[in-house]
Amino acid sequence: MGSTYRAVEVSTPGVLRVVERPISKPAAGQVRLRVEACGVCHSDLATVQGDYPGLKLPRVPGHEVVGRIEEIGPNVSKWKIGQRVGVGFLGGQDGECEPCLRGDFANCLNPVISGITTDGGYAEVMIAEARALASIPDELTSADAAPLLCAGITTFNALRNAGLRAGDLVGIQGIGGLGHLGVQFARRMGFRIVAINNGPEKSDLAKKLGAHFYVDAAAEDVAAALQRMGGAKAILATAPSGKAIAALVPALAVCGKLIVVGVAPDAIEVSSPSLVFGQRSIYGSLTGSAIDTQDTLAFSVLQEVRPMIETLPLDKAPEAFARMMDGKARFRMVLVMKNGAEVSAV
Repeated sequence: MGSTYRAVEVSTPGVLRVVERPISKPAAGQVRLRVEACGVCHSDLATVQGDYPGLKLPRVPGHEVVGRIEEIGPNVSKWKIGQRVGVGFLGGQDGECEPCLRGDFANCLNPVISGITTDGGYAEVMIAEARALASIPDELTSADAAPLLCAGITTFNALRNAGLRAGDLVGIQGIGGLGHLGVQFARRMGFRIVAINNGPEKSDLAKKLGAHFYVDAAAEDVAAALQRMGGAKAILATAPSGKAIAALVPALAVCGKLIVVGVAPDAIEVSSPSLVFGQRSIYGSLTGSAIDTQDTLAFSVLQEVRPMIETLPLDKAPEAFARMMDGKARFRMVLVMKNGAEVSAV
């Protein structure tokens, strides 16, 4: 093992460049990973543009990271060298704020955020907090597991925590990086699924993934279509458009829930009567803790949920990021390293 590793960092906003960095030792409570795969997520934009509040450059993006532990810092007893693990967006919590004291680690007020407050996985090596790790099941390749650490847990947690019952009508808005996983999870959870997307192009794919119905939002009124089916008990909004998300409220059934996981640049404008009459609600759902990640991975193996991915080597990170931002990825870009990422676990 050499004394340096390659990483793709942002030192100037908007520019991703490959650099050599010295390998450092993990501190107490940390491990050093030899990265095998890292997903490219739309949330990486905050790092690449350099506009996340308090972000300090240079910074290595990436929060869908799978690798093998190659060194363990002091006070780490659960994990072993050579173990294949993953770390997502929530890279650790302070354990002292009120949400943490109530066990709500995902809403920690002072979180460690992979690729934002600490260097992430666009690299051959990464330092990670041991408390944030999840074990990667043998049934998943590293490249397949990576998107499940953010896109996977985001959609899985949002659906399983929504208080729904088997047979409920559930809409999945946007059949992309998040939505194509949302459809799969929703189907395996026993819901009746309506896939909602602009244009007819993804109709066959949505039904192949598990949707029972498909609504082309560009050709028909989504609210009218879903109300003919009785109204949706929940709609998972994954497309980053406030205007499109707002248009989903009338599609909800009485006491229906609009769960927002797609971060939109524009406001979600909703009339109060549409919420008050019918007791409908809108709320956001973030990622989850390490145990939630473990649950997501286990469920994905049990129910054969897999992301649709395209892979590129680390030095093609700028190309992978651009492809994701241009909406050309089908559906998650994953950077793979020369550490065995394309091979299943031993």
